[in-house]
Amino acid sequence: MNRSKLTNFPERLGLAVALMMLACAPQGYQVFARTASATTQNPSSAKAQSPASAASQDQGDERLLKDIYQEFSDTYRLGPTDEIAIRVIGQPDYSLERVKVSPTGSVYHPLLGDVGVAGLTVPQLIDRLTKDLSEYLINPKVSVALVEANSAKIGVLGDVVHPGILVMSGPMNVLNAIAASGGFTDTGDKSGVTVLRHMRDGSAQTLKVNVKLILEGKAGPEEDIALQAGDIVLINGNTKKKVNTVLSLAGFGSLLSFITRGGR
Repeated sequence: MNRSKLTNFPERLGLAVALMMLACAPQGYQVFARTASATTQNPSSAKAQSPASAASQDQGDERLLKDIYQEFSDTYRLGPTDEIAIRVIGQPDYSLERVKVSPTGSVYHPLLGDVGVAGLTVPQLIDRLTKDLSEYLINPKVSVALVEANSAKIGVLGDVVHPGILVMSGPMNVLNAIAASGGFTDTGDKSGVTVLRHMRDGSAQTLKVNVKLILEGKAGPEEDIALQAGDIVLINGNTKKKVNTVLSLAGFGSLLSFITRGGR
């Protein structure tokens, strides 16, 4: 499944309706995931693979991995406690190798003073700094790097060992999130994982993930969905502990608000 299909999916019926439709949403989102398990289960195919095709596959995986990091950096919106690097070519006095975003969402620049960065992506911040510095410097060349993303949060709820909130310090997919939460419990349904994604227009997007097939090497790398800040991963349990049970919890609304918008 390609990324364009997923982009056109967001429902316009609002968050409440999307939550009720949680169990019947489509799959999607192209991400990187190594398929070593598939190779292990089918050693004959691995032997038949030529060195040239293996090298090509490795290069493709490496490229896709770099693309994931680049997309994360380009689309991530800065927030308090994030750390960034600001570099102005030929101007070491106005470059900052590592600066933390303050609780109020700003960083201090020696020439510009306090600069509000919260809510901006890295490309947007580059444009802003270039414009502001142009008032003092001739044709400034500015670069910004996301050193550490501390304010990107996701939730992992349901039948995992340690359900809760995770901070994304880099790209993370569904398997990463479940592993970071201690893995499935004995009652966790590996074939019934759902990702709830809150959209900027107030609607919700839901994605189904069959982790069982991924672990067995029977699913393509695109099935292991790349998570975004504000996503909630819901793991179904037995018949008494379905996703709807999690959604009906009194504190779910507050948790959703905290993860997606950073506050209650």
